[in-house]
Amino acid sequence: MRTGFHYDPLYLEHHAGAQHPECPQRLQTSLAHLERCDWFDSLIALPAQAALLDWIHTVHAPDYVARARQACNNGQPYLDVPDVGISARSFDAALLASGAMLAVADAVMEGAVDNAFSLSRPPGHHAEAGMALGFCLFNNVAISARYLQQHHGLEKILILDWDVHHGNGTQHTFESDPSVMYASLHQYPYYPGTGAYSEQGDGAGKGATVNCPMPAGAGDQDYQKAFSERLLPAFETFAPDAVIVSAGFDAHGADPLAGIQLSTGCYTWMSERMMEVADKHASGRLLSVLEGGYSLQALPLCIETHLNVLRGSAV
Repeated sequence: MRTGFHYDPLYLEHHAGAQHPECPQRLQTSLAHLERCDWFDSLIALPAQAALLDWIHTVHAPDYVARARQACNNGQPYLDVPDVGISARSFDAALLASGAMLAVADAVMEGAVDNAFSLSRPPGHHAEAGMALGFCLFNNVAISARYLQQHHGLEKILILDWDVHHGNGTQHTFESDPSVMYASLHQYPYYPGTGAYSEQGDGAGKGATVNCPMPAGAGDQDYQKAFSERLLPAFETFAPDAVIVSAGFDAHGADPLAGIQLSTGCYTWMSERMMEVADKHASGRLLSVLEGGYSLQALPLCIETHLNVLRGSAV
């Protein structure tokens, strides 16, 4: 299996503030761990450039994008809400994080790789069309879904979000669109307060939003049951042309920001199921990007096991 991997040191220049959990050390620690794996050099490096604003504007309002740029240039401490801390290079890092997912899409669609993972920050799934939220500036998965449709001509895109926090921004982008299925497993009730079972999409998109809210304390068996009983049947009916994973690893039992108790092995299991979906319906096309994950001990291990599945060597 040819697995692509993206990383760029520019991401380390995004600073959300002292003691902020979304810190550069998340990537530094994870990359250092991966570089010690004897298979790391077999990954296919995928360089990227900042996303063109035209692609950012497929999801985000132009005035919001301009406001984000100005806030970073002006040295404001945060964008829209205090938890979205920013610094001088945050806008550039966010553009590159979105551009990375376009590069990943190109590599997968052109056959250079079978699947790929982007180790980037800031994350994206909370970002709304016109507002920053939850550490996120631009919604990387939503932008890449539109890119797959509009640039590469795919019709149906599946986004699975297993971050412990519900991806309100991604859901709201596509909740009326039957061509993009958004599915999420997340702690509920919890930040950001969205993601109830009853939220199943609107209008033509009714049924293309699939939420699996989980109570604090839920573990591997609860997630596996949700997959077997709800998610996998929905994915089978939808039959996507490509699969995107919002790969947050903060549902791990060691993570300090939430109360779900997944093991590292559960991320192996979930990754395997999504590879099976991609292999059956989407010619193996699977794109994955880092969202949350704030334990500097657990995060590198979770990324390692996820990449092991992508490259066909789960242990």
